[in-house]
Amino acid sequence: MKEKTILITGGAGFIGSNLCEYFLSKKYKVICLDNFATGYRHNVKDFINNADFHLIEGDIRNLVDCQRAVQGVDYVLHQAALGSVPRSINDPITTNDVNVSGFLNMLVASRDAKVKRFVYAASSSTYGDSVGLPKVEEVIGKPLSPYAITKYVNELYADIFSRTYGLETIGLRYFNVFGRKQDPNGAYAAVIPKFVMQLMQLESPIINGDGNFSRDFTYIDNVIQMNELALTTQNPAAINTVYNTAYGDRNTLTNLVDYLKEFLAEYDPKIGDITVEYGPNRAGDIPHSLASIDKAKELLGYDPKFSMQEGLKEAVHWYWENLREE
Repeated sequence: MKEKTILITGGAGFIGSNLCEYFLSKKYKVICLDNFATGYRHNVKDFINNADFHLIEGDIRNLVDCQRAVQGVDYVLHQAALGSVPRSINDPITTNDVNVSGFLNMLVASRDAKVKRFVYAASSSTYGDSVGLPKVEEVIGKPLSPYAITKYVNELYADIFSRTYGLETIGLRYFNVFGRKQDPNGAYAAVIPKFVMQLMQLESPIINGDGNFSRDFTYIDNVIQMNELALTTQNPAAINTVYNTAYGDRNTLTNLVDYLKEFLAEYDPKIGDITVEYGPNRAGDIPHSLASIDKAKELLGYDPKFSMQEGLKEAVHWYWENLREE
């Protein structure tokens, strides 16, 4: 595997840039395709001069860009997408163009280039209005947002390309991923970096709802492990399917803020005294999310190392060191 070339789409984004960094450290050749719509050049600056790293500025909505990026590539880690449920509700057309048409372009380009395996970012949003906990891969509900629809369509397309064209595909249903390099700014910032920045600036974080919604918050290093297992597995039963990518535990938003205040107060004691504010529930939000990770453990040997608390300590340290001056 070490002589192989990996294309990471969305490689300048939060998850993508962490994957680029990890696989370069493992001596893979890495190609990054990004249009910098939500990714950042500073996420890849540390390895831009690495001889094993190649950056292609392009857009997955353009088939020619996709075809150029997959030339000579053995494996694809497809992370490029427009995330955020609220963004998809505000602009469903662009979300669909990127997440569905762009995804299909990447599948076609990968098929035609004889890519060996296509591993892609799926989403826990696919579970929709399914109320059962924990979430099991084979039981889903109706999607609750345009974003959720696009991610489910990704799974349907991947399955068809596996069945029809023999392209090996594995989907990873990410559950609330957080960690270093996650953007704290912008209208659609994820909740953890957004709360961290507010607390570091001694501002009250605003929780949507009463704080009792719960999530299976998943640290980035667990996600990296899943991508590597999906990329390298030789188990025939493990391919052409989807996996929950999570820790397998859940915490409420109130728990989350309490932990963040506790860990950040080690750097600035004043943060421990900040009060929390509450706002309305967000449209399209799932009340509770908890993954079963039994399938990934059994078929891939997945063994997540970071609980939410352990991951938060790492993430808080990174944000304090890198972003408190912003």
